[in-house]
Amino acid sequence: MLGRNIARLETCTGFKNTPRSSDEEGQVLQDVYPVDTEFGGAGRFGFDPRAHLTEASELLTPANVRKLRAQWHSYWEENKGIRVEKTPGNLLMTRFMQAAFPNSYFIMIKRHPIAVSMATQKLKGPGIVWKLKPASLHYLFEHWLHCHRIFEQDKKYLNHVYELTYEDYIQNPASYHREIAAFMGTRVPEGVMEEITGAYNKKYLDRWRELLTNSFFRNYYRYIARKYESRFAAHGYSLVNGLGLSEEIFQERGKLSGEIGALYCFGADVAAFLRRFWTLKPKEQMKQWLPEFILKRIRRARQRALLNRRKTGAVST
Repeated sequence: MLGRNIARLETCTGFKNTPRSSDEEGQVLQDVYPVDTEFGGAGRFGFDPRAHLTEASELLTPANVRKLRAQWHSYWEENKGIRVEKTPGNLLMTRFMQAAFPNSYFIMIKRHPIAVSMATQKLKGPGIVWKLKPASLHYLFEHWLHCHRIFEQDKKYLNHVYELTYEDYIQNPASYHREIAAFMGTRVPEGVMEEITGAYNKKYLDRWRELLTNSFFRNYYRYIARKYESRFAAHGYSLVNGLGLSEEIFQERGKLSGEIGALYCFGADVAAFLRRFWTLKPKEQMKQWLPEFILKRIRRARQRALLNRRKTGAVST
């Protein structure tokens, strides 16, 4: 929502005429640097050191910078002076992007770790349909913390950065649109901004409350709630407050040993992997066992082929 609305500001443009949508992620419209899926995809990529790119990256050759600019500019409106690109993995690539685009302005939005983690597990629809990925909830918590820790270290190298939270944004979007426009040196047009809703966060927090109270594995969820509460509190978030729950449930088994807690987490990791593995097609199951260097070559070849098809389609239209 935020990316689309920034692209609606005066003199701004998001990607246009891409194969799927006008707000498609820039990572899939280029082949200069690896996409997140090469490092495990959502909820996993940040743990791979190769996903953290800085101004020291060997990919920042003059030829690659020219290539990246050309690939993205082909999807931006030429008459707009501010070009918008949105990719979640940019959280770990700000210094790299600033080196490639020296006049970069970074707008970084932080969201509740419950919502981010459960969205990664693909919570869908009113009936709560789950599409599992091979990652337990505590693993996704660690990933959230790890990625934001890297950004906190990187942001001191950035010349222009604006930070906000998703929760604040949905409460007063008009105010943030004005602030962001001023930060970027433009204005907010009237009558074109997308309407904002807080419904997306609510469904994830409701599901989390249900897991804490009624799940057969509620001891696991209560354990990770206690374990991560203080770490998320440093970012302004809570896993226990504001959910309408009795504090007593978090005091149960207060002396739970670290060994038992670790066993809970191990069991959650194994269960998540097995559920994912047995829902894969045979072809996808084979990928679980192929060496990484082979998988990398396959992904890069597919990425180049996809870009070539998109270029051909853009010319023909």
